[in-house]
Order: sequence, then structure tokens, then C-alpha cells
Amino acid sequence: MASPPPPGIYVPVPTFFSKPPPKEPTPPLDLETQTEHALHLAKNGIRGLVLLGSTGEAIALTNEDRKSLIAHIRQELDRAGYKDYPLIAGTATQGIEDTVKQLQFSKEAGAQWGLVLAPGFFATVVTQQGIIDWYTAVADHSPLPILIYHYPAVSNNISLTASTFTTLSAHPNICGAKLSHGDLSLHAQLALSKVFSMSHDHFATFTGLGQQLLPVLMVGGAGAIDGLAAIFPRTVVRLYDLIKDGKWEEARQLQEIVARGEGLVVGHGVVGAKEGIRRVLGWDSECRLPLRKGMSDEAWKQWEGVVSELEEAEKS
Repeated sequence: MASPPPPGIYVPVPTFFSKPPPKEPTPPLDLETQTEHALHLAKNGIRGLVLLGSTGEAIALTNEDRKSLIAHIRQELDRAGYKDYPLIAGTATQGIEDTVKQLQFSKEAGAQWGLVLAPGFFATVVTQQGIIDWYTAVADHSPLPILIYHYPAVSNNISLTASTFTTLSAHPNICGAKLSHGDLSLHAQLALSKVFSMSHDHFATFTGLGQQLLPVLMVGGAGAIDGLAAIFPRTVVRLYDLIKDGKWEEARQLQEIVARGEGLVVGHGVVGAKEGIRRVLGWDSECRLPLRKGMSDEAWKQWEGVVSELEEAEKS
């Protein structure tokens, strides 16, 4: 049975792009800035990185981009002394063969796990058995252990039931899930049920929403794959540590600040995450179309208060 990623706080890192040449629509990868940001996260307590997820604009990258980015980050982490640092590579394709192909070269480039988005194109008519069969086929042929990525907002509101997760958790190459939605009931069912056959040493659940971190850890979740931590890594890691140490009053106070700050990433997605990184950390990045870079000063103003609170927390 495959082992899941270690518990803790992971970051779904944005993919950094530099300015495109004149009249070229697609900005190229900025691997230098990508490395600087990755090392900043590793140095500030982040347990591992998710590359090429939804925050990483995965659907806008070619397979060559994907291979280049994973291999470069693995090389630079190793060079900086972070050998075997956890890297999870995302996929967002609909076909079994394409998904397996991406997982194959992700392993060759240095990733240790794959995060496989549920196939949502036929969400209105797909059955739970169809989802089970699709993930089983991917897992059967994947050279990497995989986590199920349940993010209805970017996959046509596809629904995965608790029993579907339970069935898939028995597969020796499926070792966890990222749940990016507000259904805490599903977290609780997966983490607490003694009826389900899943082994929690083999199958770990992570929330994709840092505003849920306290309740998710309380019911036995493994941690978070959280976009706000791309901007404020020490703060989200500290929240995790406070909860694990049972320092409830401090944890509740910090959770409230984090929950408000998460609205920047939830409400503005990749654009909000990159804007926060630019304004707080100083690393700039283009986006690939159809996304357009940047938030106006007026739009940013509504976040200045909580960003200031988070900056103070980051220093403490």
C-alpha cells in the first residue's frame, strides 16, 4: 500500500511567468522566481509543494512546461539541501491515457505523488461507479501514488460521495484526497468513521481551504493544501501547530484572521494569490490567458486591513 504525503501544511504554488515577447500571447515560465518562492516556502515551515494544480494554472501549461517546471524545482530544492522534499504534481485532464502520461513524466521529473482532478466534463450524467472505474484505471497504471482531487468549482460541480472515497481508498495506489469545498461533513465521515474500510495510515485527507483548518484537524484531517500559505506561510503553519498542540484560544484567534484572509484567494483565485505575493513578498508574475494579471488599487483596498493583520502575524 502506498503511503500518503506527511501531515502538515502544503502550498498549491502559482506558476510564475515572465513578460511575453512582443505580439506573443503566451508568457514563458519564470523558473528563477519559481525557485525563489519555493525556497522561501520551504524555509518557513511549509511541509511540501503542490505543483501544477488549479492555482498553478495547470490547464494553461504544455506537457513540456510541466516537465521543465517539476524537474527544475526538484533540482533546486535538492541543491539547497531540501533533498526528498515532498512534491505533489497535479493533473487536470479528462482522459485516462493523458492523465497517466502526465503522472509518468511527473515521476521522472522528481514528484513523489500525483493529485488527480476528478473528470468533470460529463458531471451531469456520470455515475459514482463511473468515477470509481476512472480513478481505478488511472491508479492501476500510474507510477506515482495518487490523491483524489475533489474541487467541484473547477470540475463542473461533479459530486463524489463518501462511499466512493471509501471504495477508492482500498486501492493500493490511491493514498489520499484534497477536498476543496465547504462540505465539512465529508471530511468528518472520511476521518472519523469506523465503518469505512480505509486505513488512515494509507489514506489521508487534506482540506483545500485554510479557513477550515481548525475543524478539519479536529475531526482527524491530515492538514491543508492552502493558497493563502503561498503568501503567509509561517502564519498558516503556526495555526496548524497551535491546533496540534491543543492551544485552543490562540488557535481560534488566529483561525479567525486566516479565515478572513482566505477570502482574497477564494474570491480572486489565481489572480488574488499572485497579487498578494507581488504586494507582500515582492515577486511579480504574469498570468496566461484567459486570466489577466493584477487587481486594481481600489479592489486591493478591501483586503488591506486583514493583510496588515496577517503581516503582523507572519512576523511573530
